This record gives sequence, C-alpha cells and structure tokens, in this order.
Amino acid sequence: MTQIERDENLMLVVAVEEYSNKYNLTPQDTLTLFMQNNIHNLIRKNYGALHTQNLDESFYFAEDILARKQK
Repeated sequence: MTQIERDENLMLVVAVEEYSNKYNLTPQDTLTLFMQNNIHNLIRKNYGALHTQNLDESFYFAEDILARKQK
C-alpha cells in the first residue's frame, strides 16, 4: 500500500468517525451509508484537493454530498 492510499484511508476513517458522532450512528452504519452513496470512492477521487485542507474536510465533503442527495 502506498502512502497516498494510506492517506486516503485515513481521510475516509475521519469522515466516518465524524459523521457517526454527529448523526449518532454506528461507524458500521455510516460506512454502509457512505458505500451506498459512493462517498468512499469520491473521497479517494478527490484526494488531490482534500489533502491540502484540514483533515476534517473529508467529513464536510461527505456531509455536503449526502445533504445534496437528500434534496
């Protein structure tokens, strides 16, 4: 596994943990939600931009995408 892959995984873990805490979900339920909505792949695809931001930005990115899908 490359360093970039590890960093992408870290961003995903942070997003899952933050989303779980904010919305009172289990991490497993959050990961399932992310996978159903392709959030995990979107975080990886947007690593180039997200890695230049605060680590919590991956959470805000996921939250924004899910909010838009609910409209």
